[in-house]
Amino acid sequence: MSAAVRPIAESEFPEWLRAVNSGFLRPEPATASEIAQRAKHTDFARALGAFDESTGRCVATFRSFAQELTVPGGARVPASAVTNVAVLPTHRRRGLLTRMMATELAAARERGDVVSTLIAAEYPIYGRYGYGPAASIAEWEIDVSRTGLDPRWSGPADGGRIELVDAAGARAIGPGLHERLRAVSPGTVSRNTRWWNLATGLEEMATRPYKAKFHAVYRTAQGEPAGLAVYGADEHWTDAKVPLNTVQVKDLIAVTPEAQRALWHFLCSIDWVLKVRTGYRAPDDLVGRLLPDPRAARIVTASDFLWVRVLDVVRALGARTYEVPGVLVLEVADPAGPAAGRYRLDAGTGECAATAEPADLRLDASALGSLYLGDESAVRLGALGRIVEERPGALALADAVFRTARRPWCPDIF
Repeated sequence: MSAAVRPIAESEFPEWLRAVNSGFLRPEPATASEIAQRAKHTDFARALGAFDESTGRCVATFRSFAQELTVPGGARVPASAVTNVAVLPTHRRRGLLTRMMATELAAARERGDVVSTLIAAEYPIYGRYGYGPAASIAEWEIDVSRTGLDPRWSGPADGGRIELVDAAGARAIGPGLHERLRAVSPGTVSRNTRWWNLATGLEEMATRPYKAKFHAVYRTAQGEPAGLAVYGADEHWTDAKVPLNTVQVKDLIAVTPEAQRALWHFLCSIDWVLKVRTGYRAPDDLVGRLLPDPRAARIVTASDFLWVRVLDVVRALGARTYEVPGVLVLEVADPAGPAAGRYRLDAGTGECAATAEPADLRLDASALGSLYLGDESAVRLGALGRIVEERPGALALADAVFRTARRPWCPDIF
């Protein structure tokens, strides 16, 4: 059976959405309201479907949308964010994803996107298309009784304060805080108006009813907002009327260390709360060490998260800053095409250009994606056989050049 891969028409969206839901093991058919809502926010030119030519049914799906990715140094590069990737179990191993990916990568390069990004549900799939795991996440569960924090704490000692606001207040403050965060946090991606509308209940997804949350704002001594924690809490009491409640953090933005410390302390000081689940954070988040007894914070999740695929090596490497000066010549293998070539990177000036000079390091596009945001070690990739050192000392130099003082972090699933 053959299948045609192409952008879908708006009239085909219900059939396409059926295939998405099937691929993600959601057997319930999409409702009319879900179809209408999702169609309104879908760019059909960037929604691909594979259609079985014998039945006309959609058997594989793929969608992308415009995004900005913050890189080390604070620059934002245009990215094509990939989502809704599914192949029905009846049509696996027929090259459908490979064809859809080739179509998307060619279109992304034509649009001028510097990188492509995605959150990988399955690890083995995307490396062969040039994506590399570029930013990881960790989640902690905090046993409040063991933290060693002062149980009499009533507010920050730095003159700041914590206040609770409603969803409208969070919607007014949150976007500005997130813009400040992504100016200094590599791996952070853009959030549009709809993101904030959904997060604060102004707009509701047909398949995911909005649940009210608490919103805690940290303000400096001058009254400026510098942090926002969004959280919910369960309601669990023993038969002896002892509270055993857990706070689940949905989002926490802090643009200063003081704001981050104050918000975590606040969350661990709420009456009736026995545990705090932090949500997905950067692996080097302060929460892991700010408690007097760090063992009270137990890691419950540690995983790869944001994957990056470099499309334009010159613009990508030229956009970010580097920790130390140095010159490296990288030979990038990329069977899919866009990143292939030999490039000279001057980390001192930040300039990158194609070159015919002898290569210092040889690597594929996937390894380059893992290095790009500074989370991965070039020396470790070399030991794994992912990077080949042609000039002695080049791996150590690459490690010093690409690594960042703080690890990159993507707060958002997409």
